[in-house]
Amino acid sequence: MDWQPDWGLRFRMFLTMFLLFALYIVFAGVITAYVGGGLFVFALLFGGMSFVQYYYSDTLTLKTMGAKVIDDDEYPQLHAAVERLSQQADLPKPKVAVIDSKVPNAFATGRNQKNAAVAVTTGLMRRLNQEELDGVIAHELAHVKNRDMMVMTIASFLSTIAFMIVRWGAFFGGGRRGRGGGGVVVAILVSLVVWIISYLLIRALSRYREFAADRGAAAITGNPAALASALMTISGDVEKIPDRDLREEAEMNAFFIIPLQSGIVGRLFSTHPDTERRVEALRQLEREMETV
Repeated sequence: MDWQPDWGLRFRMFLTMFLLFALYIVFAGVITAYVGGGLFVFALLFGGMSFVQYYYSDTLTLKTMGAKVIDDDEYPQLHAAVERLSQQADLPKPKVAVIDSKVPNAFATGRNQKNAAVAVTTGLMRRLNQEELDGVIAHELAHVKNRDMMVMTIASFLSTIAFMIVRWGAFFGGGRRGRGGGGVVVAILVSLVVWIISYLLIRALSRYREFAADRGAAAITGNPAALASALMTISGDVEKIPDRDLREEAEMNAFFIIPLQSGIVGRLFSTHPDTERRVEALRQLEREMETV
C-alpha cells in the first residue's frame, strides 16, 4: 500500500483555517472598535508568546510531558524501529523520546518534518509487541508527514487568545466606566462566542486527522491489523490505570494516540474518534488490501 495524499484531510484543513480566518477578522474588528488598545496589545503580546511556543514546540512539549530524548544505545530497538519506519515514510528521522509512565501512550510533536520528535511511554513498550509498537510509531510519523502539529498549533492560536480575553478581560477593563466598560463586556462576550466556535471546529478537524493518521500508518507498515490490535490493547489497559495517573496526563490529550477521557461529555468534545470506529476502519482497510 503506497502513501497517497489525503485530499479529504487537506480540504478539511483548508476549510477549518478559512473559517477560523473569517471568524477572527470579525473578532479583531470588534476588539478594536469596542475596546481600543488594551486588549489588542495583550493579544499582540500573547501572540508573541505563542510564536515562541510554536517555534520551540518540540522542546516545550517534551519537557512538559517529562519526556527524555534518548540516544541510540539507550533504547536501540526503539531507535531502530523509528529509523526504519521513517525511511518507509520518506521522512527525516525525528528525535526519539521516552516517558517514564504507566499509561500506555505515544505522541508526536514539532513544527515541521525536519524538527519533530516521537515519544513513547515505558508503559506502552511493556504492553505491545514489536508489530503493534511499529503501528503506533507509524501513526505518529503519519501525523508528522501530514504536518498535523503545525496546522493544529496555528488553528489553536487565536482560539487561545479569545479564551484568555474571556478569562482576563475584567483585568483590562476593571477600571473603565461608561462606554469603555461596556466595550469590554462586548469584547468578552464576542471572545466567548469565538472561542466556542473555534473549539468545535478544531475538535472536528482533530478527530478526522486521527483517521488520516491511522490510514497513513497502514500505508507505512502495510499492516493495519497491527495498529488495530495496538489500539484495542491500549484502550483496554488505560481503563485499568489508576485515576491519579490518568489525571497527571490528561491535559495533553490532543497529543496522544488515544485520549484519556470517558463519559458522554468526554467523547463529545474529544480530540479523537472512538477507538471502536478507528479499529473498524482499519479492519475495513485490511480487507481492501487483501483484495488488491
